[in-house]
Amino acid sequence: MTSDLNTLCWNVRGLNSTACCLAVHETLKSTTALACFLGGYRLNNFVHKPAQGTRGGIIILWNDNMTLLSDVQIGNFSLSAMVTIRDSGTMFLLTSVYGPSQRTQKVAFLQHIRAIKPPPGINWLLLGDFNFIYRARDKNDTNLNLRPMRQFRAALDYCKLKEIHMQNRKFT
Repeated sequence: MTSDLNTLCWNVRGLNSTACCLAVHETLKSTTALACFLGGYRLNNFVHKPAQGTRGGIIILWNDNMTLLSDVQIGNFSLSAMVTIRDSGTMFLLTSVYGPSQRTQKVAFLQHIRAIKPPPGINWLLLGDFNFIYRARDKNDTNLNLRPMRQFRAALDYCKLKEIHMQNRKFT
């Protein structure tokens, strides 16, 4: 993959607020990202997976002059597309996820991630709001459930994925 792939991934909250919409707009205007992935939105345009009530919505925005998206697939917890960077011809599968917060759906989510793993030879960027903790130190308190953490790691290992660690923030 090319090293100059600038992306923005943001689990947006409060898009029904004018101030939040302005903040998103200003951020998008100021970025040099080739693609932007928003989770938690409640809008119905662009390439999107509609929200279910107040959660689960995913939208992918991109610059057509620089990036081509094709083969869009909407899954139970994901939105995927093949991405081609026009200048370099670099191709990869992009998958944006919105993991369930309900414990009863977490195993199905991890099975979904395993099922959508692309075949060998296809680069894969998986991002979004997983609603899982990968490392204990990412948690902002000591209330940990180690079993789901191990299950999440096992799914990432099965898919041969590497975590890009979150910087300067902890999960709830």
